[in-house]
Amino acid sequence: MRKSLITTAVLGALAAPAFVFAADAAPAPDLTVAYNVGFYSQYIFRGLTQTDRKPALQGGVDLTHSSGFYLGAWGSNISWLRDPYGNPKPAESETFYKSGGNLEIDLYGGYRHTFDSVGSGLGIDLGVLQYWYPGTERGKATGNGYAGANTTEVYGALSYGWLQGKVSVVGSDDAWGWGKTASVTKNARGTYYAELNATLPIGEWVGGGALSGVTGIAHIARQEFNHNEVFLASYTDYKLGLQKAFENGVNVGAYWTDTNGAKDASWTYNGKNIGESTGTAYIQKTF
Repeated sequence: MRKSLITTAVLGALAAPAFVFAADAAPAPDLTVAYNVGFYSQYIFRGLTQTDRKPALQGGVDLTHSSGFYLGAWGSNISWLRDPYGNPKPAESETFYKSGGNLEIDLYGGYRHTFDSVGSGLGIDLGVLQYWYPGTERGKATGNGYAGANTTEVYGALSYGWLQGKVSVVGSDDAWGWGKTASVTKNARGTYYAELNATLPIGEWVGGGALSGVTGIAHIARQEFNHNEVFLASYTDYKLGLQKAFENGVNVGAYWTDTNGAKDASWTYNGKNIGESTGTAYIQKTF
Protein backbone atom coordinates (compact mmCIF):
# COMPACT_ATOMS: atom_id res chain seq x y z
CA MET A 1 0.00 0.00 0.00
CA ARG A 2 1.27 3.45 -0.88
CA LYS A 3 2.38 5.69 2.03
CA SER A 4 -0.15 8.43 1.13
CA LEU A 5 -3.03 5.99 1.58
CA ILE A 6 -1.73 4.90 4.97
CA THR A 7 -1.52 8.52 6.10
CA THR A 8 -5.05 9.26 4.87
CA ALA A 9 -6.41 6.24 6.70
CA VAL A 10 -4.78 7.25 9.98
CA LEU A 11 -6.02 10.86 9.78
CA GLY A 12 -9.49 9.69 8.89
CA ALA A 13 -9.61 7.34 11.84
CA LEU A 14 -8.72 10.19 14.20
CA ALA A 15 -11.31 12.56 12.71
CA ALA A 16 -14.35 10.25 12.51
CA PRO A 17 -15.62 6.85 13.70
CA ALA A 18 -15.32 5.42 10.19
CA PHE A 19 -13.64 6.43 6.97
CA VAL A 20 -13.97 4.89 3.53
CA PHE A 21 -11.41 5.47 0.80
CA ALA A 22 -10.72 3.98 -2.61
CA ALA A 23 -7.40 3.03 -4.10
CA ASP A 24 -6.42 4.40 -7.46
CA ALA A 25 -7.70 2.25 -10.31
CA ALA A 26 -4.96 0.19 -11.95
CA PRO A 27 -4.19 1.30 -15.50
CA ALA A 28 -5.12 -1.08 -18.29
CA PRO A 29 -2.14 -3.25 -19.30
CA ASP A 30 -0.48 -2.58 -22.64
CA LEU A 31 -0.19 -6.30 -23.33
CA THR A 32 -3.03 -8.78 -22.87
CA VAL A 33 -3.17 -12.55 -23.32
CA ALA A 34 -6.36 -14.49 -24.07
CA TYR A 35 -6.83 -18.25 -24.36
CA ASN A 36 -9.62 -20.23 -25.96
CA VAL A 37 -10.60 -23.88 -26.16
CA GLY A 38 -13.58 -25.38 -27.94
CA PHE A 39 -15.26 -28.67 -28.81
CA TYR A 40 -16.93 -28.85 -32.23
CA SER A 41 -19.09 -31.58 -33.75
CA GLN A 42 -16.82 -31.23 -36.81
CA TYR A 43 -14.22 -28.80 -38.15
CA ILE A 44 -15.45 -26.79 -41.14
CA PHE A 45 -12.94 -24.62 -43.02
CA ARG A 46 -14.28 -22.48 -45.84
CA GLY A 47 -17.26 -24.77 -46.29
CA LEU A 48 -15.25 -28.02 -46.34
CA THR A 49 -15.14 -30.54 -43.49
CA GLN A 50 -11.58 -31.13 -42.32
CA THR A 51 -12.43 -34.08 -40.05
CA ASP A 52 -14.68 -36.29 -42.22
CA ARG A 53 -17.75 -35.15 -40.20
CA LYS A 54 -16.09 -36.23 -36.95
CA PRO A 55 -15.58 -34.08 -33.79
CA ALA A 56 -12.73 -31.62 -33.37
CA LEU A 57 -10.95 -30.25 -30.32
CA GLN A 58 -9.55 -26.78 -30.93
CA GLY A 59 -7.65 -24.22 -28.93
CA GLY A 60 -5.56 -21.10 -29.25
CA VAL A 61 -3.77 -18.19 -27.62
CA ASP A 62 -3.78 -14.51 -28.63
CA LEU A 63 -1.32 -11.84 -27.55
CA THR A 64 -2.56 -8.28 -28.16
CA HIS A 65 -0.80 -4.94 -27.60
CA SER A 66 -2.68 -1.71 -26.94
CA SER A 67 -1.10 -0.26 -30.10
CA GLY A 68 -3.16 -2.70 -32.18
CA PHE A 69 -0.47 -5.24 -33.05
CA TYR A 70 -1.18 -8.89 -32.27
CA LEU A 71 0.24 -12.41 -32.47
CA GLY A 72 -1.55 -15.71 -32.13
CA ALA A 73 -1.48 -19.47 -32.48
CA TRP A 74 -4.35 -21.91 -32.96
CA GLY A 75 -4.64 -25.66 -33.48
CA SER A 76 -7.12 -28.40 -34.35
CA ASN A 77 -7.16 -32.08 -35.15
CA ILE A 78 -7.82 -32.85 -38.83
CA SER A 79 -8.07 -35.91 -41.08
CA TRP A 80 -8.42 -34.69 -44.68
CA LEU A 81 -4.73 -35.08 -45.52
CA ARG A 82 -4.87 -38.78 -44.66
CA ASP A 83 -8.42 -39.57 -45.78
CA PRO A 84 -8.61 -41.66 -48.98
CA TYR A 85 -9.01 -39.19 -51.82
CA GLY A 86 -11.34 -39.57 -54.78
CA ASN A 87 -14.76 -40.62 -56.01
CA PRO A 88 -15.87 -43.38 -56.08
CA LYS A 89 -14.36 -44.46 -52.78
CA PRO A 90 -10.68 -45.25 -53.41
CA ALA A 91 -8.36 -47.79 -51.85
CA GLU A 92 -7.18 -47.01 -48.33
CA SER A 93 -3.61 -46.48 -49.62
CA GLU A 94 -4.63 -43.61 -51.88
CA THR A 95 -4.25 -40.76 -49.41
CA PHE A 96 -3.04 -37.22 -50.02
CA TYR A 97 0.14 -37.74 -47.95
CA LYS A 98 1.93 -40.81 -46.64
CA SER A 99 2.74 -39.36 -43.19
CA GLY A 100 1.48 -36.70 -40.77
CA GLY A 101 -1.72 -34.89 -41.60
CA ASN A 102 -3.43 -35.30 -38.21
CA LEU A 103 -2.93 -31.76 -36.91
CA GLU A 104 -3.30 -28.20 -38.17
CA ILE A 105 -1.45 -25.35 -36.46
CA ASP A 106 -2.05 -21.75 -37.53
CA LEU A 107 0.45 -19.02 -36.67
CA TYR A 108 -0.53 -15.43 -37.36
CA GLY A 109 0.29 -11.82 -36.65
CA GLY A 110 -0.94 -8.45 -37.73
CA TYR A 111 -2.38 -5.07 -36.89
CA ARG A 112 -5.97 -4.02 -36.26
CA HIS A 113 -7.45 -0.62 -35.51
CA THR A 114 -10.92 0.82 -35.04
CA PHE A 115 -11.60 4.45 -35.92
CA ASP A 116 -14.09 5.22 -33.16
CA SER A 117 -14.80 8.70 -34.50
CA VAL A 118 -16.41 7.25 -37.64
CA GLY A 119 -20.03 6.38 -36.89
CA SER A 120 -20.38 2.82 -35.59
CA GLY A 121 -16.63 2.30 -35.92
CA LEU A 122 -14.68 1.77 -39.09
CA GLY A 123 -12.08 -0.94 -38.58
CA ILE A 124 -9.12 -2.41 -40.42
CA ASP A 125 -7.24 -5.68 -39.89
CA LEU A 126 -4.04 -6.52 -41.78
CA GLY A 127 -1.90 -9.59 -41.24
CA VAL A 128 -0.09 -12.77 -42.25
CA LEU A 129 -1.22 -16.33 -41.50
CA GLN A 130 0.77 -19.56 -41.80
CA TYR A 131 -1.14 -22.85 -42.06
CA TRP A 132 1.19 -25.60 -40.84
CA TYR A 133 0.50 -29.35 -41.02
CA PRO A 134 3.28 -31.02 -38.97
CA GLY A 135 4.81 -34.19 -40.36
CA THR A 136 3.16 -34.10 -43.78
CA GLU A 137 5.32 -35.73 -46.41
CA ARG A 138 4.55 -35.19 -50.08
CA GLY A 139 3.54 -38.07 -52.25
CA LYS A 140 1.39 -41.18 -51.91
CA ALA A 141 1.56 -44.85 -52.85
CA THR A 142 0.83 -44.13 -56.51
CA GLY A 143 3.43 -41.37 -56.88
CA ASN A 144 4.42 -37.84 -55.91
CA GLY A 145 1.32 -36.23 -57.37
CA TYR A 146 0.47 -33.51 -54.85
CA ALA A 147 2.01 -30.19 -53.91
CA GLY A 148 2.78 -29.21 -50.32
CA ALA A 149 0.02 -28.72 -47.76
CA ASN A 150 1.63 -25.88 -45.78
CA THR A 151 0.22 -22.55 -46.95
CA THR A 152 0.99 -18.87 -46.30
CA GLU A 153 -1.63 -16.13 -46.70
CA VAL A 154 -1.64 -12.37 -46.33
CA TYR A 155 -5.00 -10.80 -45.52
CA GLY A 156 -6.77 -7.50 -45.23
CA ALA A 157 -10.18 -6.77 -43.77
CA LEU A 158 -12.40 -3.70 -43.63
CA SER A 159 -15.30 -3.60 -41.18
CA TYR A 160 -18.05 -1.17 -40.32
CA GLY A 161 -20.39 -1.96 -37.45
CA TRP A 162 -21.54 -5.56 -37.86
CA LEU A 163 -20.41 -5.91 -41.49
CA GLN A 164 -16.96 -7.05 -42.65
CA GLY A 165 -15.28 -7.62 -46.01
CA LYS A 166 -12.03 -9.58 -46.14
CA VAL A 167 -9.61 -10.82 -48.79
CA SER A 168 -6.88 -13.42 -48.15
CA VAL A 169 -4.21 -14.05 -50.80
CA VAL A 170 -1.79 -16.99 -50.90
CA GLY A 171 1.85 -15.93 -51.00
CA SER A 172 3.38 -19.42 -50.99
CA ASP A 173 3.92 -21.63 -54.04
CA ASP A 174 1.56 -24.28 -52.65
CA ALA A 175 -1.99 -23.98 -51.31
CA TRP A 176 -3.39 -26.97 -49.38
CA GLY A 177 -1.99 -29.51 -51.80
CA TRP A 178 -2.58 -27.49 -54.96
CA GLY A 179 0.41 -26.12 -56.83
CA LYS A 180 3.22 -27.04 -59.15
CA THR A 181 3.74 -30.80 -59.61
CA ALA A 182 4.85 -33.17 -62.35
CA SER A 183 1.50 -32.71 -64.10
CA VAL A 184 0.82 -29.04 -63.24
CA THR A 185 3.24 -26.38 -64.48
CA LYS A 186 1.86 -23.39 -62.55
CA ASN A 187 2.14 -22.79 -58.80
CA ALA A 188 -0.77 -21.68 -56.61
CA ARG A 189 0.59 -18.26 -55.61
CA GLY A 190 -2.14 -15.66 -55.98
CA THR A 191 -4.94 -18.02 -54.96
CA TYR A 192 -7.44 -15.90 -53.02
CA TYR A 193 -10.43 -16.11 -50.71
CA ALA A 194 -12.85 -13.16 -50.80
CA GLU A 195 -15.52 -13.11 -48.10
CA LEU A 196 -18.37 -10.98 -46.79
CA ASN A 197 -19.35 -11.52 -43.14
CA ALA A 198 -22.20 -10.19 -41.03
CA THR A 199 -22.25 -10.50 -37.23
CA LEU A 200 -25.76 -9.46 -36.26
CA PRO A 201 -26.24 -8.30 -32.62
CA ILE A 202 -29.73 -9.78 -32.25
CA GLY A 203 -29.67 -9.54 -28.45
CA GLU A 204 -29.03 -5.78 -28.60
CA TRP A 205 -31.67 -5.22 -31.25
CA VAL A 206 -34.44 -6.86 -29.22
CA GLY A 207 -33.42 -5.32 -25.91
CA GLY A 208 -31.74 -8.28 -24.24
CA GLY A 209 -33.78 -10.52 -22.00
CA ALA A 210 -33.64 -14.19 -22.96
CA LEU A 211 -31.82 -13.21 -26.16
CA SER A 212 -29.08 -11.27 -24.37
CA GLY A 213 -25.72 -12.19 -25.86
CA VAL A 214 -27.27 -13.82 -28.94
CA THR A 215 -25.58 -13.07 -32.26
CA GLY A 216 -26.54 -14.07 -35.78
CA ILE A 217 -23.89 -15.10 -38.31
CA ALA A 218 -24.12 -14.77 -42.10
CA HIS A 219 -21.29 -15.44 -44.54
CA ILE A 220 -20.67 -15.81 -48.26
CA ALA A 221 -17.27 -16.26 -49.91
CA ARG A 222 -15.44 -17.33 -53.03
CA GLN A 223 -12.36 -19.57 -52.96
CA GLU A 224 -10.51 -19.05 -56.24
CA PHE A 225 -7.47 -21.19 -56.97
CA ASN A 226 -4.90 -19.64 -59.25
CA HIS A 227 -3.36 -22.65 -61.00
CA ASN A 228 -6.49 -24.49 -62.31
CA GLU A 229 -4.62 -26.22 -65.12
CA VAL A 230 -5.75 -29.77 -64.36
CA PHE A 231 -8.61 -29.47 -61.86
CA LEU A 232 -11.23 -26.77 -61.42
CA ALA A 233 -10.75 -26.46 -57.67
CA SER A 234 -12.59 -23.15 -57.12
CA TYR A 235 -15.98 -22.93 -55.40
CA THR A 236 -18.32 -20.69 -53.36
CA ASP A 237 -19.30 -21.32 -49.73
CA TYR A 238 -22.07 -20.07 -47.43
CA LYS A 239 -22.75 -20.03 -43.69
CA LEU A 240 -25.74 -19.13 -41.48
CA GLY A 241 -25.72 -19.53 -37.71
CA LEU A 242 -26.55 -18.40 -34.19
CA GLN A 243 -24.35 -18.14 -31.13
CA LYS A 244 -24.83 -17.06 -27.53
CA ALA A 245 -22.13 -15.54 -25.34
CA PHE A 246 -22.31 -15.85 -21.56
CA GLU A 247 -20.66 -13.54 -19.04
CA ASN A 248 -18.32 -16.31 -17.85
CA GLY A 249 -16.64 -16.49 -21.26
CA VAL A 250 -18.55 -19.53 -22.51
CA ASN A 251 -19.95 -19.42 -26.05
CA VAL A 252 -22.35 -21.96 -27.54
CA GLY A 253 -23.60 -22.01 -31.09
CA ALA A 254 -24.59 -23.84 -34.23
CA TYR A 255 -24.34 -23.08 -37.91
CA TRP A 256 -25.23 -24.45 -41.33
CA THR A 257 -22.72 -24.47 -44.18
CA ASP A 258 -22.94 -25.33 -47.86
CA THR A 259 -20.94 -24.90 -51.05
CA ASN A 260 -21.67 -24.35 -54.70
CA GLY A 261 -19.33 -26.29 -56.96
CA ALA A 262 -17.17 -28.11 -54.38
CA LYS A 263 -18.12 -31.57 -55.63
CA ASP A 264 -17.47 -30.64 -59.26
CA ALA A 265 -14.17 -29.12 -58.10
CA SER A 266 -12.94 -32.56 -56.97
CA TRP A 267 -13.32 -31.90 -53.22
CA THR A 268 -14.24 -35.54 -52.61
CA TYR A 269 -12.79 -37.85 -49.95
CA ASN A 270 -13.81 -41.38 -49.02
CA GLY A 271 -16.26 -41.15 -51.91
CA LYS A 272 -18.06 -38.21 -50.20
CA ASN A 273 -18.39 -34.54 -51.10
CA ILE A 274 -16.71 -32.76 -48.18
CA GLY A 275 -18.42 -29.50 -49.14
CA GLU A 276 -22.01 -30.72 -48.97
CA SER A 277 -24.71 -29.04 -46.87
CA THR A 278 -24.16 -29.80 -43.19
CA GLY A 279 -24.68 -28.53 -39.64
CA THR A 280 -22.13 -27.97 -36.88
CA ALA A 281 -22.60 -27.35 -33.14
CA TYR A 282 -19.99 -26.20 -30.66
CA ILE A 283 -19.16 -25.02 -27.17
CA GLN A 284 -16.18 -22.73 -26.56
CA LYS A 285 -14.57 -21.09 -23.55
CA THR A 286 -12.44 -17.93 -23.65
CA PHE A 287 -10.33 -16.94 -20.64
